[in-house]
Amino acid sequence: MMNGAKKSDSLIIPAKPANKAGPPAAEPVEGSSGTERNAELQSTVRTQSREAVSQAQDRIRGAVTRNKKEKLTALLHHITVDVLRRVFFKLKKRAAPGVDGVTWEGYAADLDRNLTDLHARVHRGAYRALPSRRRYIPKADGKQRPLGIAAIEDKIVQAAVVALLTPIYEAEFLGFSYGFRPGRSQHDALDALAYGIKARKINWILDADISCFFDSLSPEWLVRLVECRIGDQRIIRLIQKWLKAGVLEEGRLIETMEGTPQGSVASPLLANVYLHYVYDLWVQQWRKRHATGDMIVVRYADDTIVGFQHRHVRQVRCRAPSRPGQGKAGNVRFLGVHTLLQHQEGQRRLPTRAQDTAKADEGQASGDQGNAATAPA
Repeated sequence: MMNGAKKSDSLIIPAKPANKAGPPAAEPVEGSSGTERNAELQSTVRTQSREAVSQAQDRIRGAVTRNKKEKLTALLHHITVDVLRRVFFKLKKRAAPGVDGVTWEGYAADLDRNLTDLHARVHRGAYRALPSRRRYIPKADGKQRPLGIAAIEDKIVQAAVVALLTPIYEAEFLGFSYGFRPGRSQHDALDALAYGIKARKINWILDADISCFFDSLSPEWLVRLVECRIGDQRIIRLIQKWLKAGVLEEGRLIETMEGTPQGSVASPLLANVYLHYVYDLWVQQWRKRHATGDMIVVRYADDTIVGFQHRHVRQVRCRAPSRPGQGKAGNVRFLGVHTLLQHQEGQRRLPTRAQDTAKADEGQASGDQGNAATAPA
């Protein structure tokens, strides 16, 4: 039986007859299977969704160009069903489910109805963020890194908001900021670091890591910093919902008074926004006003390398929370890669530990010729 019950992939007989009747009949029209038709329709839908995101980002870029200093107050209307569909297909299909237990495949089973309902709830303010499911992964130093696994709908809405905010902040972020940005991967950061050390007179290195940055980030300050550029309070309320959703750990709901869960879709962008205002802009101003000689800066998320021609390490360390670089002097570890630093006139001892810098200072103050010979001026 053609096209009967439970035969969605059976052949569909074409309605158009052959060109000529009677023998010999002309070649008949080929039928198409249901699978082929579904694939074509799905491809068309995905193309339309991709174009919707691209068009929304283009309009936002135009608004950013026209209003470089003013707040952007109309953004939520760019979140359409097509935009939600596009970001949904970009999510990892095999990612672990959140507290709702809904997988990517389960949500895709009735995708159109689910996205239409989600879109309506987002625009009328009825969308509620669910707590993140807490999981731990081991770190290289033996400690545990906490991760927050968001529910599928939270991932979708976060991804849609990130797609809208990315062109806004890409016009704001500075050139030495890398990580979780389009076209600025860890390889680009390492290339920039290697080129800066080679092309500039860099004698002193500060290797810093903001301890527990994602866990100790201030939600109140984060929202205030986002509001410096974003004036659409509906977007701000979405961000506040994610920050206040809490985490579910071993069946217990834990309220999050500070920090943003690592592993969520929006966390990398929000972290970059926070560090842009509290670190990048300050470093840029310090370099212009106080630095003498060459200076390089490379930041990847909460890891940063600052190189100096002269000894400004002590002054910067007083302002920037840092973890002293590990390893031997002159051997800097950045993004999992060890870099041996050399001076143009030959290899010199480049202190990367706070105590190395202190010893170098004491050596010069006491007139120790041995230390003075190895410590750059």
